[in-house]
Parts: sequence; structure tokens; C-alpha cells
Amino acid sequence: MGVWSTLSALVIIANLMIDTKHVLKVTAVWISIVYIVCFGGVALVPDIRGWFMMYALHTNVTSLENIITLGTFISGLVIWNIIAALAVWLFASLWNTFKKS
Repeated sequence: MGVWSTLSALVIIANLMIDTKHVLKVTAVWISIVYIVCFGGVALVPDIRGWFMMYALHTNVTSLENIITLGTFISGLVIWNIIAALAVWLFASLWNTFKKS
């Protein structure tokens, strides 16, 4: 794919509206997969949370304990799906609003 065809594709994509319902469905699947991997990682390797917090978020949380239950799994999955859906909905709404003007 040459430079001109790539630029043409970007121009076409930039002129499209986002199908909000479709992108929300994709987001729900994506964030669920990420959450399951993260929850599983913390369940199987408990020290990974402290390592991640220290190196990715520059925070020391060594005094906190991991609470891994079915209830925390389900509630976390619901909470992160709501957060992701709101973020993507806001992005799609802003994108579509600015595309109309």
C-alpha cells in the first residue's frame, strides 16, 4: 500500500460518522477481555498488582490486600464496562457532533 493510498484511506475514514451502537458493543467485548485477563493475572500472580502500580502508576500499594471473589469479579466487570461505555459514548458523540458542523 503506497503513501497516497494510505492518505486517501485516512481522508475517507476522517469523513465517516461513528456508528455509536456498534462501537459500544465492541468496547464491551474489549474491556471484558482486558478485565478478565487483569483479574486472572492478579488471582494467579498476586504480586503483579503491586508491580503494575509501582511502575505504571508510580504508586506504592504494598500494604493493601487482594480480594479475589466472584462478587468482586462481577462487580468490577460491570463497573469497568460502564466506565468504558461512557468514555466511548462521549468520544463517539463528540466525533459525530464535530463531523456535522
